[in-house]
Amino acid sequence: MGSNSSRIGDLPKNEYLKKLSGTESISENDPFWNQLLSFSFPAPTSSTELKLLEEATISVCRSLGSDSEDLLEELLCCLMQLITDIPLLDITYEISVEAISTMVVFLSCQLFHKEVLRQSISHKYLMRGPCLPYTSKLVKTLLYNFIRQEKPPPPGAHVFPQQSDGGGLLYGLASGVATGLWTVFTLGGVGSKAAASPELSSPLANQSLLLLLVLANLTDASDAPNPYRQAIMSFKNTQDSSPFPSSIPHAFQINFNSLYTALCEQQTSDQATLLLYTLLHQNSNIRTYMLARTDMENLVLPILEILYHVEERNSHHVYMALIILLILTEDDGFNRSIHEVILKNITWYSERVLTEISLGSLLILVVIRTIQYNMTRTRDKYLHTNCLAALANMSAQFRSLHQYAAQRIISLFSLLSKKHNKVLEQATQSLRGSLSSNDVPLPDYAQDLNVIEEVIRMMLEIINSCLTNSLHHNPNLVYALLYKRDLFEQFRTHPSFQDIMQNIDLVITFFSSRLLQAGAELSVERVLEIIKQGIVALPKDRLKKFPELKFKYVEEEQPEEFFIPYVWSLVYNSAVGLYWNPQDIQLFTMDSD
Repeated sequence: MGSNSSRIGDLPKNEYLKKLSGTESISENDPFWNQLLSFSFPAPTSSTELKLLEEATISVCRSLGSDSEDLLEELLCCLMQLITDIPLLDITYEISVEAISTMVVFLSCQLFHKEVLRQSISHKYLMRGPCLPYTSKLVKTLLYNFIRQEKPPPPGAHVFPQQSDGGGLLYGLASGVATGLWTVFTLGGVGSKAAASPELSSPLANQSLLLLLVLANLTDASDAPNPYRQAIMSFKNTQDSSPFPSSIPHAFQINFNSLYTALCEQQTSDQATLLLYTLLHQNSNIRTYMLARTDMENLVLPILEILYHVEERNSHHVYMALIILLILTEDDGFNRSIHEVILKNITWYSERVLTEISLGSLLILVVIRTIQYNMTRTRDKYLHTNCLAALANMSAQFRSLHQYAAQRIISLFSLLSKKHNKVLEQATQSLRGSLSSNDVPLPDYAQDLNVIEEVIRMMLEIINSCLTNSLHHNPNLVYALLYKRDLFEQFRTHPSFQDIMQNIDLVITFFSSRLLQAGAELSVERVLEIIKQGIVALPKDRLKKFPELKFKYVEEEQPEEFFIPYVWSLVYNSAVGLYWNPQDIQLFTMDSD
């Protein structure tokens, strides 16, 4: 067949493919390889063509899969070598994409199982044996592919002139094989899904990131931890010259500045946010580096924008963004520095024109907005808890709160107070009604009341923490507190809030008295001036000290039950040129990924 073109229908009879899938050993110097790689056929571009390709090559695939577990291990090693050792050029771009895609497909048997797979043939080979030495090199290459965001070469770009018949060894290798033959041998399960893949500027970066996330979330083997996760947990900055401890396997170094820049620029995608979460949570070197950056706004602003557009994001993406904030707020240095970064004209924040605001105040506004959205729509307790934990972590370091941020803190408390009163009223009416009718089951108002009181207490603790630790930095919060002081009256004697209300009540009483002495009809400016003077005059020892509010993010038990379906839903929806039959997907429901 040589350099002639071929149709998909001719593939089952092709002598070269028969020889390739046969049992006879072929020397690497055999002319056969030139002959095989010089033929080409149009690469499939739709799920229908991919299905035809799979059906046409069933016999070839069966010849390769029979009694050949050892061949699979060797093939996986070869793929890892291709990914890590071939330099990225125009002519090799598609080969790199296809090699990475092939590895994704080998691991995609997880899609067809409802339960998390603890072992599979591919899983087994990737965890030990000849593949193991490539671990750190593979993780490093995939990270650099993500960092570089290399665009694909323009159509027809190649090192050597294309022959008129479409052949040529190198061209055939880069186009015909890369987009055809390897797909044939690995696309078991191809079906009718015509995925609406987003327009990606870098298919290589996208596939690399997806494979990296799949590898990072493989479950540990019974006798060994996941080596790819170990590599992700331990890599260091290229600027770090300290030696790796001998106890750390699969260690390597990478340019943290380049990685940080790429992470800041790519946060519009779920998978980039998941990578950021993975690195912050698992790699202490990365976490320390990021927290020491003086341009944290470049990372925090995209995360806040994800939360701000909560209506348009899937719940998993919102969770990851929120947990990233929670991890960052565990650090006191971060909580201080965000109030020193002044931002101008945040165009995506549409509730109010913010011509100038600190990053810290903006963060507070967005988190409070997320809580309010959750209260009226999703009512997700997990989301509430993490939002409040982030605010609590920051509260002792609140500095120079923007007047709008201070207002929103008190407005949230007002909303919670009204909700508390409503639930209390419903419970009372329901109880009265039950006295006349024993047949009607009572709604569980006690549980609702318990949840809302937990949230109210948390908000009071956040306000109290700010007042006791940084009152002198926050006249706007005192102003907002005084403006809505009637809200707090009902909680002064409430047994659940009596202790935490002491300081808030003291501050309200102290400043109300000073305003009363100043006379009526005071301007906003005059009230703030009196508050600032009062802050200096208020004896600090009169405020009762409470334990510092500190919350730390901890993954729940068996995190793989959440992360593995999430990662594979991203692969299913975002992988370039890979198709799986939606009817065969068992790992997640198709309407919730």
